[in-house]
Amino acid sequence: MATRPAWTIYRGHVIRSEFDFEWNGGFAVSQKQKNIAALQNAIMKKRGENALEISTKSLDEMGRSLSAFNLRLDGVLLECVFQSSKVFEKGGPYRDLLDVSPKEAKRDERLKTSGKLTAFEYGSQRWDLEPKTAFYDYIYVKSALSTFTVGQLRETLDQNVWFTDIEFNPNKSINSQARSVALLKALITLGEPFDLDDHDSWIAFHKKTVGTE
Repeated sequence: MATRPAWTIYRGHVIRSEFDFEWNGGFAVSQKQKNIAALQNAIMKKRGENALEISTKSLDEMGRSLSAFNLRLDGVLLECVFQSSKVFEKGGPYRDLLDVSPKEAKRDERLKTSGKLTAFEYGSQRWDLEPKTAFYDYIYVKSALSTFTVGQLRETLDQNVWFTDIEFNPNKSINSQARSVALLKALITLGEPFDLDDHDSWIAFHKKTVGTE
């Protein structure tokens, strides 16, 4: 058995629940897709609601398109934008990571040898580490909204209540593209008007909608 999280919106807030399912071992794409299907079936059995996997292994075309390894922001793959924005005690941001593949950016040795993460820098804006996930969620939402129309996103998001990311390991990471999609759905469905380029407005929205999860 395995346990994985999934995210949804409840009363205007992004929340997370855990679901148990039979795990299929192995690193092949087919095995990972079996796990995705098993997780989705567990959600349907427990909650009676549809789930959309957000990753390159998704069984759904839109789920694959919304992967951070496929989305682009300012013409650059989103994962590279995220990794190249990290500021550490002893270095960074490493802007050359904008020009490599997402896997290379994520595995760059400097991200492990430059000391503690202290902030993020995107454009001229510096982002604190708190609220947790606020920066990652921001660039994700900004990327999705610059790639797809609200109508395209709404069509997919309205058909799904839960969002999953089979590769997400809460023991190794705090950011999940599935959580970001749930937040994106909240932004679209709640229809709260604010300037996405206004840092303080985003932080206030994030605190209210995601909170401490």
